[in-house]
Amino acid sequence: MSDEFYRIKRLPPYVIAEVNAMRAQARSGGEDIIDLGMGNPDLPPPQHVIDKLCEVARKPDAHGYSQSKGIPGLRKAQANYYGRRFGVELDPETEVVVTMGSKEGLSSLATAITGPGDVVLAPNPSYPIHTFGFIIAGAAIRSVPTTPDEEYFRSLERAMAFTVPRPSVLVVGYPSNPTAETVDLAFYERLVAWARENKVWVLSDLAYSELYYDGNPTRSILEVPGAKDVAVEFTSLSKTYSMAGWRMGFAVGNQKLIAALTRVKSYLDYGAFTPIQAAACAALNGPQDIVAANRALYHKRRDVLVESFGRAGWDIPAPRASMFAWAPLPPALREMGSLEFSKQLLTHAQVAVAPGVGYGEDGEGYVRIAMVENEQRLRQAARNVKKYLQSMGVNTPTTKVG
Repeated sequence: MSDEFYRIKRLPPYVIAEVNAMRAQARSGGEDIIDLGMGNPDLPPPQHVIDKLCEVARKPDAHGYSQSKGIPGLRKAQANYYGRRFGVELDPETEVVVTMGSKEGLSSLATAITGPGDVVLAPNPSYPIHTFGFIIAGAAIRSVPTTPDEEYFRSLERAMAFTVPRPSVLVVGYPSNPTAETVDLAFYERLVAWARENKVWVLSDLAYSELYYDGNPTRSILEVPGAKDVAVEFTSLSKTYSMAGWRMGFAVGNQKLIAALTRVKSYLDYGAFTPIQAAACAALNGPQDIVAANRALYHKRRDVLVESFGRAGWDIPAPRASMFAWAPLPPALREMGSLEFSKQLLTHAQVAVAPGVGYGEDGEGYVRIAMVENEQRLRQAARNVKKYLQSMGVNTPTTKVG
């Protein structure tokens, strides 16, 4: 009997889990850890959404198996969202499937369309499922940059010219997790043209569609004419409506890919709990005050984070979208590496962040900071960080932090 399991052998140690374990141990010991590591919203969903969950859960017939592809009303609600937000028309029957969060959707689609011998182009650094979903399925990964510039498209051309077999799938994710980079519609127009020419499927992760700042709304790849010929897009209610633990997301777009995902899911699950799906309908169809409120909340937290950490001696670029800041290590401590730096912050500043190397080797030299604590806690984190930097001999401003 072998304990060398094929897929487990292909998975490296999960670097971020190491910091998470340290955080849990510190908290169990009574330490007050300011957790800026995991992108876990700290506010509840709208009250009308919770009320709908409770209302439907009280119905005697609401506790049986649901529909794996999602109840019809929810698929229609998501199609309506795309219509009013992006001007994109979707068929709820053939172009929309409900997923248990975008993470499950991406991994299930990877299982559906790739296997050993296939090559997938994925950004580096990126959210881990963008690569490991395909690695678990048996495919090989060729990395491409996250920065949406000329070098990005040159890397795509090199990949098609020098990779055997030719890549069949490209994963993109903007606003990027972890780097918070954004793209405009011209980028997607060029990408769709490239994908059609090279016969490559495009999987777009738009989980942070509503967390954009400075008056620059995010765009959908499906806004491009002809995009549905080659692309599907994943969205989630997790951050938009503060429903991360509800595990509610969607895949929309190309009918062949949606059909493949739907078929695999039919073997794996019976769909999310029906009351949760009904409550998700209420979120999408009901008052949208929380969308703007959450955007304003994270925008303010971004400004507080950048300002207070800057005065503590750590300059952090202001992200244009998402709930994360992609922060380069302070120059004097860069040689420490992102994992050791994250451990040091946790141990000596009681601040948890995510090491950049956990998102790919090109993430080394950075940490991801989640804006999931209130402004007071962010300023306290900055004060703690300033003390740590001073203890390491890093020159910090003399002005008061906080």
